[in-house]
Amino acid sequence: MAKTPGRSELPPAPAPDSASGIRNVVLVGPGGAGKTALLEALLAALVPGHRAALAEHVRTTTLVAAAVQSEGVTLNLLDTPGFPDFVGELRAGLRAADAAVFVVSAADDVDRTVSLLWRECAAVGMPRAVAVTHLDQPRSDFAETVQRCRRAFGDVRATHWPVTGQGRLTDVTGLLTGDADGLGDDAADARSALVESVIEQAEDDELLDRYLEGGAIDVEALVADVRRAVCLGTFFPVLPVSPPTGVGVEQLLGLVRRAFPDPTVHPLPDVTTPAGRAVAGVTCDPAQPLVAEVVRTTTDPYVGRLSLVRVFSGTLRVDEPVHVSGHLGDFVGHDVPGHPSHDDDERVGPLGSPYLDAHRPRGTVTAGDLALVSKLQRAETSDTLSSPDRPVVVAPWLLPEPQLPVAVRAATKSDDDRLAGALARIVAEDVTVRMEHDAENDQIVLWTMGQAHVDDLLARLSERHSVTVTSEPYRTALRETFVRSCRSQGRHVKQSGGHGQYAVCTLEVEPLPRGAGVEFVDRVVGGSVPRQFVASVEKGVRAQLDRGVLTGHPVVDVRVTLVDGKAHSVDSSDVAFQTAAAIALKDAADASTVALLEPVDRVCVTTADEHLGAVMADLRGRRGHVVGTEPVMAGSGGGSPASAAGAGADTDGGWTLVHAEVPAAELSRYPIDLRSVSHGTGSFTREPLRLELLPPDRARDLLPQQSR
Repeated sequence: MAKTPGRSELPPAPAPDSASGIRNVVLVGPGGAGKTALLEALLAALVPGHRAALAEHVRTTTLVAAAVQSEGVTLNLLDTPGFPDFVGELRAGLRAADAAVFVVSAADDVDRTVSLLWRECAAVGMPRAVAVTHLDQPRSDFAETVQRCRRAFGDVRATHWPVTGQGRLTDVTGLLTGDADGLGDDAADARSALVESVIEQAEDDELLDRYLEGGAIDVEALVADVRRAVCLGTFFPVLPVSPPTGVGVEQLLGLVRRAFPDPTVHPLPDVTTPAGRAVAGVTCDPAQPLVAEVVRTTTDPYVGRLSLVRVFSGTLRVDEPVHVSGHLGDFVGHDVPGHPSHDDDERVGPLGSPYLDAHRPRGTVTAGDLALVSKLQRAETSDTLSSPDRPVVVAPWLLPEPQLPVAVRAATKSDDDRLAGALARIVAEDVTVRMEHDAENDQIVLWTMGQAHVDDLLARLSERHSVTVTSEPYRTALRETFVRSCRSQGRHVKQSGGHGQYAVCTLEVEPLPRGAGVEFVDRVVGGSVPRQFVASVEKGVRAQLDRGVLTGHPVVDVRVTLVDGKAHSVDSSDVAFQTAAAIALKDAADASTVALLEPVDRVCVTTADEHLGAVMADLRGRRGHVVGTEPVMAGSGGGSPASAAGAGADTDGGWTLVHAEVPAAELSRYPIDLRSVSHGTGSFTREPLRLELLPPDRARDLLPQQSR
């Protein structure tokens, strides 16, 4: 991959001697907080001549990785998108990392989605720190920002304090190791709170007594206790930092090198055999059998397929055979389009160490490290790489279901020829995209995470695959049904020389309860329809019901009874009776006998209590019926990203799970609208529930003019 013009020469690829010399760190936080600018500032401090390639406020839509060396430690730094539509890239970054830096803007409040992400990290015991940016902006206040973080995250403590001059951040002082006496009462109070918090977690039981009695406290011992607690994920430091000027960057780097855990400390994900049996004894040891996972897949126009791989155990070597296992559907409970279950063997392609949009060649990658692997043709995102002698599967990270549909159509014939391959490639790379072909409405539908995700997908189709598509409104699949009983006769009589075609059948059609399906009954007496042609009538009936009788939508919940007919000894045939049956059904259908059914989904919405009223009003405005509500812990339902309350965080209110029944047609833009009415706190799941009659005012526009 060519490096970006204007960058310095690439630093050499790190080659850690052991896993204890590796730190895998992910930057997370809301969009606009300055994660990408912080990554660039960290690299500028570590790589001589590095020049930032991105502006401070550019929105990142993909996971970006950079591996650098710092004082004998290999730092694998990962920058994640802050916009919620790109949750797949965020989850990949969390899987690849062992610790997280939450980047928070002093100019903004900490929103609920970031609080949920903090709790998700707490649920798996991931060590965390908070970097506060934008302290140069008017009315920004570090002390107040720390209090907002405490309300959102729980027991976080400032370990460093900003030094300002003329409204700008000029330096950062350690509250334990520096001189904080001249920084004001807020800094003094923060130092006292920090010392007390550290002493409470210290291993020396007598330390608290000495502190309360006014005795001398060994600062170096306190610093060691802080680092130990950060590594264990029981203490969470807050640091000020200014990415544009680099102030505070060295202090953050020191924390990462000395306090964040190496890969041997962070617990590994669950490992099973392809058959589902648990595999015990997997550790971060380069001498053990290989266990690695593909956390991200991309396609480079020059290199081809590039897979970002986290090695959990063993050693990955160029040109060695590996077993590729993909069983995502087994973990989510259903088949995942683009990610079928598979077990294959292939050889490892060239290895590289990532550095933003470039990479440096490597020969081997050992346990605990990250690498780019070229040309893994059978490995997709979330697949496991293991030794062919001991195939295993790493339990994949789970993602919310994509809920925003967009229908796409090729702009030209040449685009149409390339569209299928391009979409297959995108779906394989991005586990948050689901593709389906709706033959009934003649639409290719991409299920996505939001409008920004849609825009990014269309841009990737154009720029990376040279395929131009147009988007069109997503159409919900409707159904037809008969709403009253009727009788109709179908005649198919033709004479054109030689054998003609002759078939007459009389059908009775009556509605059935919802969900009953289609029934065919033979009540012919006296042989008016010969026995060999009864099956032909049924075949014709079912084929026409599948095609629809009025609007082109399949007919459901109906009983069709053959009651009479006529046949010719020579001209009657299987095809003739199929045609007569179809004619009889179409003649029976008009606006008085046939109605349209629309699908209704069961919807579960999780939202913060302060937005509950707006969410319920919005559901009712979508012709939805609210079945009930119940209080829930944050993240326990509705597809919320968090999975536990965790960390003792003090939330600003509770959460409610809303159960509702909503027509599927009203949910096509719901992910966007829910994000708006819930201020980003809402999430939802949906599943098909039943079919209901489409309201007459909506059905009127869909019925043929002559049938109204």
